[in-house]
Amino acid sequence: MSLTQPADEVGQLAGGPAVELPAPPEFVDVLRARQRIAPYLRETPLFRYPQLDAAAEAAGVRGAALWVKHENHQPVGAFKVRGGVNLAAALPDEERARGFAAASTGNHGQSVAYAARVFGTRAVIVVPENANPVKVESMRALGAEVLARGATFDDARRHAAALAADERLRFVDSGDEPLLIAGVATCTLEILETQPDLDAIVVPVGSGTGVVAAGLVARTVDPGIEVIGVQSAAAPAAHRSWQSGALVDAPMGTAVEGVATGSPFALPQAMMRALLDDFVLVSDDAIHAATRLMIEKTRNLVEPAGAAPLAAVLADPARFAGRRVALVCSGGNISPAQLGALFAP
Repeated sequence: MSLTQPADEVGQLAGGPAVELPAPPEFVDVLRARQRIAPYLRETPLFRYPQLDAAAEAAGVRGAALWVKHENHQPVGAFKVRGGVNLAAALPDEERARGFAAASTGNHGQSVAYAARVFGTRAVIVVPENANPVKVESMRALGAEVLARGATFDDARRHAAALAADERLRFVDSGDEPLLIAGVATCTLEILETQPDLDAIVVPVGSGTGVVAAGLVARTVDPGIEVIGVQSAAAPAAHRSWQSGALVDAPMGTAVEGVATGSPFALPQAMMRALLDDFVLVSDDAIHAATRLMIEKTRNLVEPAGAAPLAAVLADPARFAGRRVALVCSGGNISPAQLGALFAP
C-alpha cells in the first residue's frame, strides 16, 4: 500500500507538498510500547456486567456476553494517554526537550499534556472554541498551555501545525503517529490476555488510532476475532474514506466530540483497510441512549464516544446475538452540563 498522500487530503496545511507518512507500527512495536509505559500507567480492568447483558437481551441481543474495557479508569480518563506516554518515552532527549504541540477535542490533548508533565517538557494544546471544559481544565491542570482556535477540530489542527513549525515544537498528530498507535494497542493486549476467547472487539473511531491498534493486535494474536469500528453518522469522514479507499472529507455535525473529525487521517486509513472487518455508523441519538445505559448499568462515568461500541451492538441485535464481545470504553470525560442534558426529563 502507498503511504504517500497529498497534505491537503490528510487535513494538514492546504496547498502543501506531498507528505511521506511513516511506516505503520508492527506487533513488536506494541510489545516495546508495553515496556515503555509500564512504569507510568497501570492496566485497566475488563469487566462483565450481568445488568448490561440483561439490558442487551431486552433490546434483542440474545445471549450476548459483553465485556467493558475501562479506559475511563486511566489517569486522564481516556485511552489515548497510552500513546502519549509511549511517544514521549521513545523520543530522543533533545527532541523531547523541545516540547510538544498538538490539536485536540480533548483526550489526545490530555494524553500529550500528561506525557509532557511526566517527562518535564512543554506542551501547547490547540482546541476548538467549543471544547469540553472538563478536558480543557484537565489539560491546564497538567501544565499545558491551552489555546482555543477555530470552530472545529480541523481548524485547531491547522493552527497547531503552524504553531509547531513557528516555535520548533514537536507536532504530535492525533492520527498519523505510529508511536501513538503502538501505545494505544497495549489496550487490546490487555483485553486478550484477560479474555482470549472473544468473538469481536468494537472500538469507537475518531482519528482511527484506537481501532487500527485493536486490529493490529487481534490479527497477530487471533485472526478469528472480528474487529469493528463505529463512528457517528453525523461525522462520517473516516467511514466514507474506509469505504471508498480514498481520503474523503465529510460534514462534521456530531455532538460527540470524541468522534468529531471532518477529515480522515492517512496512516490509520491505510491500516484500516488491511485490519478492519467492518466499520459501522450509528446516530448521535443511539450513542446518547447507550451512554445513559452504560452509566446506569456499570455505575461508571462514560463519555458518549466511550459508549459508541454499545450503541453499535444494540443497533444490530442479530449480528451480536450469542457472541462474546469486548466494548472499548474509550473515555469517561463527560462534563456536568453534558451529563445533565443526557438525563434531562
